[in-house]
Amino acid sequence: MELGNVTMPNGLLKRVFIGIVVLVAVYAIWPFYSVPTGSRGVVTQFGKIVGIEGEGLAVLPPWRKLSNFSIRAETADIEGAEGSTSDTQPVKVSMTVRYSIATDRVTEVFEKYSHDGNLSSYVQTATQEIFKAVTAKYTAPDLIAQRAKVSSDINAALRDKLALYGAQVINIDMRNFAFSDSYMHAINDKVTQEQLRLAADNKLKTVEAEQKQKVAIAEAEANARKAQADGEAYANLTIAKAQAEALRAQNAALAQNKDVLELRRIEVEKIKAEKWNGALPTAIYAGAPIPFLNVGK
Repeated sequence: MELGNVTMPNGLLKRVFIGIVVLVAVYAIWPFYSVPTGSRGVVTQFGKIVGIEGEGLAVLPPWRKLSNFSIRAETADIEGAEGSTSDTQPVKVSMTVRYSIATDRVTEVFEKYSHDGNLSSYVQTATQEIFKAVTAKYTAPDLIAQRAKVSSDINAALRDKLALYGAQVINIDMRNFAFSDSYMHAINDKVTQEQLRLAADNKLKTVEAEQKQKVAIAEAEANARKAQADGEAYANLTIAKAQAEALRAQNAALAQNKDVLELRRIEVEKIKAEKWNGALPTAIYAGAPIPFLNVGK
């Protein structure tokens, strides 16, 4: 037999043909399969699912087929999902949803939705529907003020929705949450006015606090002066009372013993007599006393 310019013996050609047939037969009846980590092996027989193989080596008869089905975490990106608030304000958001197929739902998902575990298109559609439904429950101001609650509502609703497809939500990342430009300008203006109002209120409160402080200081100083004056008045009154009491006691003592006064007068006259040198004054004024001329009867 000739192939082009090459002549091949019939015996060799027969052996090549037999080898090819053997390789095809071995490939057709090869019983060994490998299920990678993070996957499950879906075993089918003439198109019908007959079993699920775990990770590792799987040995199957030639009339069965194994398809690897991922149960690893997958990511679905939703760009520019649109919604409308209850007060008819349009709103957009971009989200990333991480999900995985529940291990006990592999057979169901393989039959109905995906042969490899990729549900990205279902997740994107479900997420946009949920976003529209949730945002319609909030006014635009509430959607801004209660963003954490909005995210929680979307998360809960999406978990229920994706559970219908055999998927479980791992987490949702919301980003680029925005309204129309005109509404955002209005919001910014409102925030600016609110900040100015708060600044004015704070300044007024500061002035009021300073005035109250000044009044308190003035009242404290006045009270201190009053207390000082009251103290001085009380001290003077106490001294006056003490002096009056002393005079009263002295007068009472003198009134009870008149001889004491006479005795003191005699003592004074005696002291004067002891100091007199015997000379009479050269000039005597009218009414002036003359020493020792008071002769008794």
